[in-house]
Amino acid sequence: MSKHGQRVLITLRKMIANGELPPGERVAEIPIAERLGVSRTPVRIAFRTLEQEGLLRKGDRRGYTVRAITPTEIADAIEVRGVLEGLAARLASERGISLPARSHLIECLSTGDALFFKGFLTDEDMEIYHDFNMRFHNTIIEASRNIAIEDALSRNDHLPFASVSSIAFNRDDMTGEFRRFNFSHMQHHIIFDAIDNGQGARAEALMREHANAALRYTQILGPTQDMPDNFTVIEREDTA
Repeated sequence: MSKHGQRVLITLRKMIANGELPPGERVAEIPIAERLGVSRTPVRIAFRTLEQEGLLRKGDRRGYTVRAITPTEIADAIEVRGVLEGLAARLASERGISLPARSHLIECLSTGDALFFKGFLTDEDMEIYHDFNMRFHNTIIEASRNIAIEDALSRNDHLPFASVSSIAFNRDDMTGEFRRFNFSHMQHHIIFDAIDNGQGARAEALMREHANAALRYTQILGPTQDMPDNFTVIEREDTA
């Protein structure tokens, strides 16, 4: 998918997340293309991807319908992600990580340390957090050297907002969000420590807890489509 197509896909994801495209609404290529100021081709491709991700349902006739998403669905998918990423962390620890992988993880930790050192977060900081957080997780998954884990996570990522690449934050409580994401980054440090020291069981437990912390999103937001306007979802294509 081209970068232009990815932007269309991400925009439509956000419109579904914040309720701009509510559950049950029928969406078609031409109206959406006109609304976004793009051609029909990237919209057509985006619709197919969103159908695979469980955000759209193909109608009997031409067009799609926005699918209702429940907190339980999101929670279940995140729980599965925690199990898979926990296994990846254990295997990476037991099999040993390469020097390049170790350097990548340390770079992610250093980027996060610099981000949180100033004591507050901005929208731009959240973009930076998104990028190094995704690199951190992907590096551990690759370090497990287990293709089955990568394949299983890829399938799980097709469930609504289950991917580590999706981050939600509340613009009206950036102080609280600073504490939450700083804590998540501190978890990165102890996960790395466990992996680097070959503590497989500890690494697995820490990574599972790290993933399950994301379940707080569902407690805050309730049904995804009821997400208030002050919530922003960051979600990009995985470039790792």
